[in-house]
Amino acid sequence: MRHGVIPGSRGAVRPMRLLGDPALRARCEEVTAFDAELARLIEDMYATMYAAHGVGLAANQIGVGLRVFVFDCPDDEDHRHLGHVVNPRLAAADGVTVRGPEGCLSLPGIEAGTPRYDRAVIEGMTMAGKPVRIEGTGFFARCLQHEYDHLDGGLFIDRLTGLRRRRALRAVRRAPWGASGGAEAMGA
Repeated sequence: MRHGVIPGSRGAVRPMRLLGDPALRARCEEVTAFDAELARLIEDMYATMYAAHGVGLAANQIGVGLRVFVFDCPDDEDHRHLGHVVNPRLAAADGVTVRGPEGCLSLPGIEAGTPRYDRAVIEGMTMAGKPVRIEGTGFFARCLQHEYDHLDGGLFIDRLTGLRRRRALRAVRRAPWGASGGAEAMGA
């Protein structure tokens, strides 16, 4: 039997920002207040991530320009990693570079083989202001790097080159939401 509250169960699902929204390209600000408002944001982020069937979500994906992300992501051995990080810092990204399938809740339906390091270490704080260090390998390392990129205004398609990039941008233009300026925002 599970004890405690399931993350997101008390949160509100917020609208997802899609490619072309300026919030996705702005560098997020450091969190300075570790209070009930931050706890509510994190709860809403979990609720939104679960409603969208994602494994990670950065605050700017729901239009909040703060350095916060949440995750509920398996690694390559299918171990579940559940948590959040406030004011994260990418302490390490190393190992072999692996090109693997990657998508994004802010680019629904778009997926491409994206190069990422096989190991990542994030250091930051919990919503209570306590230090936290998260180390991931495989798919979980990919998730950590992906969410961290969001906080600096980056998207996985920024890491694509050549044919993969052209195909992804073509898919954005054809997507029902892509007509709102998403492809133009990428220089396509």
